[in-house]
Amino acid sequence: MEDMDKKDEAQQKDRDDEVEAEVEEPSNAEKPKPSETLKPEQTPTAEPSHALTAEPPKDKPATAENMENLMNLYEESFKRCAEGEVVTGMIISIDKEHVLVDIGYKSEGQIRIQEFLDDNGNVNAQIGDHVEVMVEWWDDEEERVILSKEKAANIKVWEDIKKSYDEEGTISGVITSRVKGGFSVDIGVQAFLPGSQADLRPIRNLDDLVGKTFDFKILKYNRKRSNIVLSRRAILEQEREAKRSATLASIEEGKVAEGTVKNITEYGVFVDLGGVDGLLHITDISWGRVKHPSELFTIGDTITVKILNFDAVKERVSLGMKQLTQDPWESATEKYPLGSRVTGRVVSLTDYGAFIELEEGIEGLIHVSEMSWTRKIRHPSKVVMVGDEVEAVVLDIKPDNRRISLGMKQVVPNPWDVISEKYPVGTTIEGKIKNITDFGLFIGIDEGIDGLVHISDISWTKRIKHPSELYKKGDTVQAIVLDIDKNNERFSLGIKQLQEDPWQTVAERYEVGKEITGTITNLTDFGIFVELEEGIEGLVHVSEISKEKIKTPVGKFNVGDVITAKVMNINSEERRIGLSIKRLEIEDEQNLLSEYVTSMKPATTTFGEILRENLQEKLNED
Repeated sequence: MEDMDKKDEAQQKDRDDEVEAEVEEPSNAEKPKPSETLKPEQTPTAEPSHALTAEPPKDKPATAENMENLMNLYEESFKRCAEGEVVTGMIISIDKEHVLVDIGYKSEGQIRIQEFLDDNGNVNAQIGDHVEVMVEWWDDEEERVILSKEKAANIKVWEDIKKSYDEEGTISGVITSRVKGGFSVDIGVQAFLPGSQADLRPIRNLDDLVGKTFDFKILKYNRKRSNIVLSRRAILEQEREAKRSATLASIEEGKVAEGTVKNITEYGVFVDLGGVDGLLHITDISWGRVKHPSELFTIGDTITVKILNFDAVKERVSLGMKQLTQDPWESATEKYPLGSRVTGRVVSLTDYGAFIELEEGIEGLIHVSEMSWTRKIRHPSKVVMVGDEVEAVVLDIKPDNRRISLGMKQVVPNPWDVISEKYPVGTTIEGKIKNITDFGLFIGIDEGIDGLVHISDISWTKRIKHPSELYKKGDTVQAIVLDIDKNNERFSLGIKQLQEDPWQTVAERYEVGKEITGTITNLTDFGIFVELEEGIEGLVHVSEISKEKIKTPVGKFNVGDVITAKVMNINSEERRIGLSIKRLEIEDEQNLLSEYVTSMKPATTTFGEILRENLQEKLNED
């Protein structure tokens, strides 16, 4: 039995040698026919070259059918792949110039080594790797096949392009550079991406896209011209629409969602919730003051918002950010009780006061009247500036109206509360004149407190038209405290009170009936003013000028004339002295008459008595 098996193996080996000898015949020789090379009873098991891949079962005798299959395989080894055809082969050898690839032909195909070099010059190929190659041409003389991996890849790319376009699919590529009107994209071959198709919105910095990989949709292509137009926007629009539908279905009022800042305006922020844009109004960003949304956000920021309102018909979404936290005014009464001291930052100035931010969302107003106890503040900028940290006292709080009234001056004691103790009425003080007005002098007493010397309290006797006649700003003067009105914050001073009022003793100096001499200072229709001494004048009424009836003294007397008159009455309280010229004339006449009567001898008593009675009646009438 063993001898028979050995005999069969020897016969099989002879048949294999015979087939192999026939395969090694010259390529230009005529192909042998199956009947000339193999007999029907032969069943070859060896594989000629690389084309024979099957062998008949060893346990079955050779038949005509098996022989036919064997010959088909044999002929297949001599078939040529068409030039331009893409096939798959296996790398079997690598040298300095070529990479040899077995593509199932009697001779291996050659590929230039350059097609396997990377950017650093390293060979990216290993024996046993399978690669797709294109048959470039057949070299019959050298019995070799010239192959190309790069051209095979190019063909494969165009096949993928056609498939993607026909099936409306996508293709991946790298944006390699900017070109006129758009970008150049590497998808295996160079393609063009118009700038308008690069994104959903215009791109500010186009260079940011260079070097990035994206999926694209093929709008059109022409293989002969190697022209391909891509679109990234079409894919983004499809994704956005899908997100939009899902977002609209999930939106509901009161829901908290995340979004991306899409646009910023002076009145708010537009947020992309996933294909649907919502408006976050500036008043809903923070409980506090926001001058411009750009202070808090930049485009592309991811933020958390609350859906306040959703109009499904108009597809409008109103968003809120401050609603994610508690309204600070709900606990403001407990945090800022009346009379408590607080510290805040000046955030705004108006003509009537300064707004102070106590915390985010709570601002209080310091009115200009509450900034100083003593100074009259015309504008808050005279005291504070935006950004200043100030201390104040809570004067009033109304959470329902979201208002807090604050006071700065209440932080320090009111100087008017102690001024009366420091400077009681009758105290003589000394200070500099800080201001001069038509009605008086303002004298600095303590810091922030000025005393007023009214024009009527400058001199007892002088007629002063304007205080500047006697004083100038900066002069140091003495005065007496006349009155302190704390409620109205008035401090009254007097300069003339430093001396005794001359009218208090005028009755002693000018007794009634005394004859005086003075200078006319003023003429009016009702009389003549006569200066008796500096600051003290008397009035000669028009009826007391002469025994004759005079309508007006004007024209009969002149200012500066010196006249003599008689003191008729004195009223120190009203500061009046009544004078008479007529009385002096009558007295003079009486004196003359008396002298005349006295010098005459006595005659009849009756005539003298009658004369005296007449004179007395005349005086009484006057």
